[in-house]
Amino acid sequence: MSNLIIDVIPFQPITSLTESKTKPGIFEVKGVLQRAEAENQNGRVYKRSILERELKKYAQHFIEVGNAYGELDHPDSPIVSLKNASHIVKEVWWKGNDVMGTVQLLNTPSGNIVKNIIMDGHTIGISSRGTGSVQQTNEGHLMVQDDFELVCWDFVSNPSTHGAFMAPGGLNESVTTKKDKYAKVHSTIREVLCATTCECSID
Repeated sequence: MSNLIIDVIPFQPITSLTESKTKPGIFEVKGVLQRAEAENQNGRVYKRSILERELKKYAQHFIEVGNAYGELDHPDSPIVSLKNASHIVKEVWWKGNDVMGTVQLLNTPSGNIVKNIIMDGHTIGISSRGTGSVQQTNEGHLMVQDDFELVCWDFVSNPSTHGAFMAPGGLNESVTTKKDKYAKVHSTIREVLCATTCECSID
């Protein structure tokens, strides 16, 4: 079953944000977009062979034709919305098992937000968005399967707590634990009952 797969890492620029010499007002930055053969914060692992295949397709179908757009604070959708576009990927290459990229920030409201965050030296996340499935290994990893298709990379606000959107079997999950979920449901039920009877107390 194919689902949305979203993974986030802190965006660590390898160059400073620089203004284009030929296009005044246009800023570019280079950094790590994704990693292969390593477990990410959501417990998922991408085989290098899968990412190599997807990078080749992405370069041919998006980068080379100039529409490798990404968004700020991505939606839970495999569709890239131009009204929220913040940047465009200009090139990608490998450095070890890291996927490197040159990202050009757009003169859009979202692009200017990203530009100012980076210029001020603050942390921002880079998030790969794709569709596919995962399978759990005996070691407890979630191995991304061959049906994975890369959609884009987005900039996101909180790379340290951003949740997973897919688990084996097509189940959706977030970083919230089951205990937290049950507690929230329990609290909501009690609030409804209280509003109806006005006789219960909140712990």
